[in-house]
Amino acid sequence: MYRNLEECILDLEKNGHLIRVKEEVDPHLEMAAIHMRVFEAGGPALLFENVKGSKFRAVSNLFGTVERSKFIFRNTWDATKNVISLRNDPIKALKSPFAHLNSGLTGLKALPSKKSNGLPVTTLEINISDLPLIKHWPDDGGAFVTLPQVYTEDPEKPGIMNANLGMYRVQLSGNEYEMDQEIGLHYQIHRGIGVHQHKANKLGKPLKVSIFIGGPPAHTLAAVMPLPEGLSEMTMAGMLSGHRFRYSYEDGYCISNDADFVITGEIHPGETKPEGPFGDHLGYYSLTHLFPLMKVHKVYAKQDAIWPFTVVGRPPQEDTAFGDLIHQLTGGAIKQEIPGVKEVHAVDAAGVHPLLFAIGSERYTPYQKVKQPAELLTIANRILGTGQLSLAKYLFIAAEEEKPLDTHKEIDFLTYILERIDLRRDIHFQTNTTIDTLDYSGTGLNTGSKVVIAACGEKKRELCTEVPKTLKELRDFSKAQMIMPGMVALEATKFSSYENAVQEMNKLCDAVQSKGSLPSCPLIIVCDDSKFLSESISNFLWVTFTRSNPSHDMHGVNSFYENKHWGCDNLIIDARTKPHHAPPLIPDPDVEQNIERFFAKGASLEEIKII
Repeated sequence: MYRNLEECILDLEKNGHLIRVKEEVDPHLEMAAIHMRVFEAGGPALLFENVKGSKFRAVSNLFGTVERSKFIFRNTWDATKNVISLRNDPIKALKSPFAHLNSGLTGLKALPSKKSNGLPVTTLEINISDLPLIKHWPDDGGAFVTLPQVYTEDPEKPGIMNANLGMYRVQLSGNEYEMDQEIGLHYQIHRGIGVHQHKANKLGKPLKVSIFIGGPPAHTLAAVMPLPEGLSEMTMAGMLSGHRFRYSYEDGYCISNDADFVITGEIHPGETKPEGPFGDHLGYYSLTHLFPLMKVHKVYAKQDAIWPFTVVGRPPQEDTAFGDLIHQLTGGAIKQEIPGVKEVHAVDAAGVHPLLFAIGSERYTPYQKVKQPAELLTIANRILGTGQLSLAKYLFIAAEEEKPLDTHKEIDFLTYILERIDLRRDIHFQTNTTIDTLDYSGTGLNTGSKVVIAACGEKKRELCTEVPKTLKELRDFSKAQMIMPGMVALEATKFSSYENAVQEMNKLCDAVQSKGSLPSCPLIIVCDDSKFLSESISNFLWVTFTRSNPSHDMHGVNSFYENKHWGCDNLIIDARTKPHHAPPLIPDPDVEQNIERFFAKGASLEEIKII
């Protein structure tokens, strides 16, 4: 397979998966806007040959579709998948050692290889200001690296086999950063680099950091993969690329020999600067916060280096294809890690971490006729204590009993739960805990609440398929809209404060309760725009789960507390925008108009001028 990014680009072009943009394009918003237009149309990868202000080319949308991504890895996909499968289930290898001999050889051949001669990536020593400084969204704090491979080693156990390779965004310009001398390094909780920095701080030493950009596409994918314990990202990069990860050391910094660019530098204990804002993958800006400051040592580039980038925003975006690809490679790992779990789906439309769907077993009391979640709750706690799954805010989990379930069929899965859930028993909160760094629905950075909603057993209710009369006649909550069976959206006045919200939700609960029971509609969503929310399942998932904090925004008709357990007859989620929420991402209309020069009016993708 490909030894570098250029080989990949030429192969994609040869096979109709890439087009060249020869006209000069401004890295200030224009490149990102073109990328998003082409991605939305399901279009090809883009090679920008004339980036304003930089001599280097740039490429985007490499992983824009799962089909293209699997084409890139077509020669190494099956072998890599087999190796991961054996890591998850080593008994396979013991039972059939000869059948899995090739998998063992694949893993062995993928071990990193130290080389010290003829490094193309160190051909040029450049400055940060020489790079394509791409700004993606109008209110971004500056230019960012969006496909970095950030490399650090364990200060207590140095060496590549104890290293961490992760994708943590890098701010190259703006804010208080001194150009060419300083950059910002943003990483969230539950990331391996945090452990390395903690150890370096304890030793009173700076943490050496190497940022690789480009190289074989396998290196980029390896940086975002959640790997089984003991399987290094560099070995994964070797398996996916079909060639060992080649590295060397310059001035004590690890260098990826096949990268297009390498930025080296140090993070000193206690040194931070404001980083952000940045238009992120939840569809909102992540705001300005203090994050580690990296002091630049040297910046290297190949002679004809190519700068890969992506654009994130409200899903789906290119990182959605990343997620699908990773799930296909490693999806079986969760079954081995958490006994009883059959499937876990981080819902992309809701921004990934805000919402998890899971299928588990319910085997604790098979002798009882009436079932209630038991093993499901054990599994839920394991899920919320496992790696990045622990960042989940809402976890809907069901037992697969009467018929097969598929968490990727969101409406069917939620319908199954709503038909079976006992709202007085099956809602379980965790308050004052950690949530995703990018989620601003909570009470502070990384801080919010979680809820587990579990369901099993026989069907308990028939769900409404039309808005119940009770909800149509409400005075202060209007424009009732069906979202899906058993679920209705109500429009309310603008959110002002939680004190007022409690009074408003109590008023709603009393109004519903006064009309009698409403078992056919177990879930009601209060929002700013019921028409928008109900137009599609993706709108419902995005609005509801990115704009609510379970402990603060979940209310209930006829709710009660019993020995600190909360329950209700009808669940209400207040998904209105709150004053402390981050602003949503809105494209610059002037830029959108400017890039029309690349697209024939009303043209199909095949008629885009840049082809």
